[in-house]
Amino acid sequence: MIQEVSAVRFRQNLGAMIARVQYNKDAVVINKSGKAAAVLVDPELFERIKRLRGTFDALTDKLATAYGDVEEEKGIAEIDNVVTSLRDGSVR
Repeated sequence: MIQEVSAVRFRQNLGAMIARVQYNKDAVVINKSGKAAAVLVDPELFERIKRLRGTFDALTDKLATAYGDVEEEKGIAEIDNVVTSLRDGSVR
């Protein structure tokens, strides 16, 4: 489960928040001035994120190089079309 809390509430309940993450594998989004400022996650998830980040960065670099000459609006529209097609089952 993902819980959102203010930074003040997080500070006031630090021990309980850590326990939720440690034992329940929950995540806590810490908001400051109404915007997400940080996220507390369990160590296993953090390790997975670290491993995947390198792969994600490499993939996005390849995509940026391959499609660097495509206008951003056109690229986003094409991606939206493919996502819609996949969701409605017209592309497999």
